[in-house]
Amino acid sequence: MAEQAQSGRVTRAARKRAAAAAVAGPGDHTPVTKKRVVLGELTNQSNIVLQPKEPSEPRKPVNPRAKGKVKKGVRKCAVRSKVEPARPEKKEEGDCGIDVRAEDDDPQMCREYAADIYEYLRTMEINPKRRPLPDYMEKVQKDVSANMRGILVDWLVEVAEEYKLLSDTLYLSISYIDRFLSSNALSRQKLQLLGVASMLVSSRKYEEISPPHVEEFCYITDNTYTTDEVLKMESDVLNSLKFEMGNPTVKTFLRRFHRIAQEGYQTSDLKLEFLGYYLAELSLLDYNCVKFLPSLVAASAIFLGRFIMNPKTKPWGSALQQYSGYSSMDLKECVLILHDLYMRRRGGSMQAVREKYKQHKFKCVATMASPPEIPASYFEDVSELL
Repeated sequence: MAEQAQSGRVTRAARKRAAAAAVAGPGDHTPVTKKRVVLGELTNQSNIVLQPKEPSEPRKPVNPRAKGKVKKGVRKCAVRSKVEPARPEKKEEGDCGIDVRAEDDDPQMCREYAADIYEYLRTMEINPKRRPLPDYMEKVQKDVSANMRGILVDWLVEVAEEYKLLSDTLYLSISYIDRFLSSNALSRQKLQLLGVASMLVSSRKYEEISPPHVEEFCYITDNTYTTDEVLKMESDVLNSLKFEMGNPTVKTFLRRFHRIAQEGYQTSDLKLEFLGYYLAELSLLDYNCVKFLPSLVAASAIFLGRFIMNPKTKPWGSALQQYSGYSSMDLKECVLILHDLYMRRRGGSMQAVREKYKQHKFKCVATMASPPEIPASYFEDVSELL
């Protein structure tokens, strides 16, 4: 029972190694080399490798009844919005109220508040206090590279899956990391520490009802860092960001753009929704996407998702342009980056996002085929249609 509890708190890589050790049998006394995980050692590796914890090392007891009961309820609420989306009302193209309903429980989707909330979110996302520098790798960081950042993000995606954290927690964590690195030079040995501390902040201070304990974040790094080190970095992150923690993310805008993207569909298409989420999470891996506003990345994910679903139809219409505020030409650079990330799905070292969206619960959208090129005509301005 104790071994079961431990194995549930490590990543897939650790579970595979534990299974291999079990197959070897008790007679095999080959010593296991325990390796401390730091990103400086991972330049040529595919992902952060976690070793299973020694059975003899005690862990802080957790009340599974209290914790599991709350989290189970949270996940049900989160999944319900995905599995049972409301059918969008059919309106004429160009109507900015196409994705809002007066009876919707979400204030962002209610016609009475939608325009004001969207305007506030757009103002908030361009606030320099809440934005990372678009070139902080070149101007601030000396020992950390864009590839190291990508490996860290890939690992955090897997951590979020292991602990069943909300996707909003993941997006905020990456936002905190980029903002912190924009003003603080960091050694590669502390990059993973920054990652777990940022996820600790976003889960404990903002999103999760029942977040992982700080000891669990230490454990997921193979105890490379102590609780004091994680808490110290948490304090550094909060002070560096001046406690400006609330941020609209790509996921925030995806929720709003998705319903209008359903124009022409008789029912809400879950595959299109999950494809947008997949493309948005791929954008987190690429440092080149840091320069784009969250709303632009969200709009680009919708553009590319519609193109992949129906390559013969122009993916960006006048209603999407009017409602999002972006023309197809505005999205071109970001769309092409996302398309390149999508087409590289069968290669490369960072696979956590791809493996996540290969699952049936996400309609296996990571396995969908896409044309190798997007026609240039699809980026032509549609303003004359408004």
